[in-house]
Amino acid sequence: MTLPIDPTALDAADIGEKRATLEMDHEEAIEHVREAFVDAGFGVPEEFSPSELLNEKVDADRDPYYVLGACNPGMADRALDASDGRIGGLFPCNVILWQEEPGRQTVYHVSIMRIARLVGMAPDDEEWEEIVAETGRLVDEAWANLDAA
Repeated sequence: MTLPIDPTALDAADIGEKRATLEMDHEEAIEHVREAFVDAGFGVPEEFSPSELLNEKVDADRDPYYVLGACNPGMADRALDASDGRIGGLFPCNVILWQEEPGRQTVYHVSIMRIARLVGMAPDDEEWEEIVAETGRLVDEAWANLDAA
């Protein structure tokens, strides 16, 4: 299969990639990241631990790994309209935390709004650019909140 885009030609900004390191235990980091995103205007309607599930179901012996599904309802509504509903296939915007080592957590996020445009799920027009910019500002605010601890 030939990919429609060359992934090696993309950089972190193209996909809205963000990464941070938190010097705290895993459970504390989950709470801190949740608060950082809620304070920036996101809700967290979905969250789960793939590591717990995999450890239970297939004896994977995975270190702590957690997914927070963040959503800003106003932006989600605009994005659904602007993408003819297709962006919902990528909802919610996930923020991932994994334990590098005890007391050291990595927080990771990519922009589903940017990715949707790259893969043709969303239009490459001015309205979508505004959605990308506004969600980017919200994520930047959440990321700044991570440092506020």
